[in-house]
Amino acid sequence: MSSLEIKDLHVAIGEKKIVKGLSLNIRSGEVHAVMGPNGTGKSTFAKAIAGHPDYTITGGDVLLDGKSILELEADERARAGLFLAFQYPSEIPGVSIANFLRAAVQARLAEGEELDATAYYKRLYGKMDLLKIDRKFTSRSVNEGFSGGEKKRCEILQMAMLEPKFALMDETDSGLDIDALRIVADGVTAMRGANLGILMITHYQRLLDYIVPDFVHVMYDGRIVKSGDKSLALELEAKGYDWVKKELALA
Repeated sequence: MSSLEIKDLHVAIGEKKIVKGLSLNIRSGEVHAVMGPNGTGKSTFAKAIAGHPDYTITGGDVLLDGKSILELEADERARAGLFLAFQYPSEIPGVSIANFLRAAVQARLAEGEELDATAYYKRLYGKMDLLKIDRKFTSRSVNEGFSGGEKKRCEILQMAMLEPKFALMDETDSGLDIDALRIVADGVTAMRGANLGILMITHYQRLLDYIVPDFVHVMYDGRIVKSGDKSLALELEAKGYDWVKKELALA
């Protein structure tokens, strides 16, 4: 069983402190949802863990299977088992999804080891069938001209091919209509299992109707201030976040 342990994490952008002492433990097989109002540091938290260069970790540690990853570059963290699904995936004109994924999978192999093309495409098509993605999808340039739903499905396909230990999903439901949300959620659910830990960042309960979390955490002012099970997400949907702020003010 793998573990991702975030210990008293502090993150800044320039001189501005965004994450202010966040701690969280995720084990393989678990799904954690992090919710909270805009501007609380949710996306910053995920990007910093993944190694985004715009964010500086000023304190604390991130341990993957007991080993700190803070000295690793973003690509090294990915090879170690982290995957970040972006809120706004970038377009890569002229690079087909098939070639993009092939390069990503090749990068995970040991130095000097070559990816077998036949085995690669067999595996790729198997993942696409599992996620109910048309095989014609692979010939398209990465995210170019894609709808919001297609971009997110492309992210889920990447996750399926790379088979990370932990997936950090930054507002995967952003910009999706109900049908696209259901398709993406079905893809994530198809991969859910004992070897994958998932951290989902979201504002809304609706995603959690399709991907039921084991744990729900409320993030406010750069910290996790409340945790519970899926019923906490329902309470937030009904009451909003003001009651959490009032509890903190009275504490």
